[in-house]
Amino acid sequence: MRSLYLKFVVITIGIMLVSSMLAFLVSNVYYQHKIKPLNDQKNTVIAQDIASFIEENRGVDLQHYLENISSIGYQIYLVDSSGNEYHFGAPFRDKSLPVLTKEYVLKGNIYHGMLQFPTSTFVTGFFANELKNTIGVQMEYKGQNYGLFIRPDINLLFNEMHYLFSWILIISITLSIVMVLFSTKYLVKPISNLTKATQALAMGQFNVDLKVTRHDELGELTDSFLKMSKQLEQMDDVRKEFISNISHDIQSPLSNIKGYTNLLENDSICHEERSKYISIINGEIARLSILTKQLLLLASLDRNEDILEKKTFNLGNQIKELVHHYQWAINEKGIMLSYSLPDIELNGDPSLLNTVWDNLLSNAIKYNKPSGSIDISLEDKGKFVSITFEDTGIGMKETELNRIFDRFYRADLARTRTVEGTGLGLSIVGTIVKLHGGQIIVNSKEAIGSTFIVEIPVR
Repeated sequence: MRSLYLKFVVITIGIMLVSSMLAFLVSNVYYQHKIKPLNDQKNTVIAQDIASFIEENRGVDLQHYLENISSIGYQIYLVDSSGNEYHFGAPFRDKSLPVLTKEYVLKGNIYHGMLQFPTSTFVTGFFANELKNTIGVQMEYKGQNYGLFIRPDINLLFNEMHYLFSWILIISITLSIVMVLFSTKYLVKPISNLTKATQALAMGQFNVDLKVTRHDELGELTDSFLKMSKQLEQMDDVRKEFISNISHDIQSPLSNIKGYTNLLENDSICHEERSKYISIINGEIARLSILTKQLLLLASLDRNEDILEKKTFNLGNQIKELVHHYQWAINEKGIMLSYSLPDIELNGDPSLLNTVWDNLLSNAIKYNKPSGSIDISLEDKGKFVSITFEDTGIGMKETELNRIFDRFYRADLARTRTVEGTGLGLSIVGTIVKLHGGQIIVNSKEAIGSTFIVEIPVR
């Protein structure tokens, strides 16, 4: 039984049957302990009233009176002390009654046959058309003792109700099964659609067609699936772009190295050109080396968060030392650098965080305008420290800001023609900051400049 639809139908119908049985058992307990005693008590009062009326009105026609009583819904059995028996109303299905019971009533005792009727019959004992299932009282009429046994004529009183309840039961069960079949299909159909969509997704088809019209758990599941599908599509695009970019970034320097190596084999080139070619080859090798190191670093960061070796260090001093290392590049481009770096202690990985400041500062220098400016500030915000790198460089478009932390993404193709880069720097920066529980806020306007704000928790 692999079909979820069939399982749901069978389980639901099974629940209906089990609940019906439990309801019947509970109803039986209630009938046996509550309704049956009340029914016995009520019919005992009625039997005593009938006997009292006959005894007080000795001129009444006994047979005619009991026939009238039976016509309004009672079965009556009358026995005298001589053993003569009389029946009024509908006949009893089972007319057996112990002689001792008859004698017990004739002596003036009350026979509680309804209350004493066996409990093994469940609630159906109410409908048992047996002489034993009666109320018996002693009655005197014209000097003769009688035993009067009565019970309600269920067939007369509830005959139409039997048919009504039977039709209600049949229609209820039929409608319940039909509604279960349709409601189950309504519930299972979205799951079937999700199964097909999952299979399509496994085949690489990310544009699955699923309509989200429900607002229940299945609707939320479908919505989550669609979001997952879009994320997987984006990840697949990133993977393809990653492969394309890394292939290009490795193939390009290798082609240059191969080309210039072939030129070096020509003995006719002069010493100046040979030195130039060797310099270009060394530059391409350095580029490949940087790319390899960055890829290894990213792989390490992705593979294990335990790579962090945290310790407390002076963040202000670290950034000052980095600024001194780039002083030659700053002076060469005529950039005005200002900074406010107070002594602030931070608990983190000094080596990885130095990589963050290195990338941000080198980018601020690379993409800055000649005679531009860079401002670096460090502030203690209480629970976290804020490090800001602000430059007057070429800036970025608003549409580019969402992707600057993607691997191999370059915000502007013009940059690749003017500045060497791998497109991995900001991806590494974002990963390291995230591992430290921090965040990066980027504000940038094209042709005006960019501001990178790094916030890292103190502890």
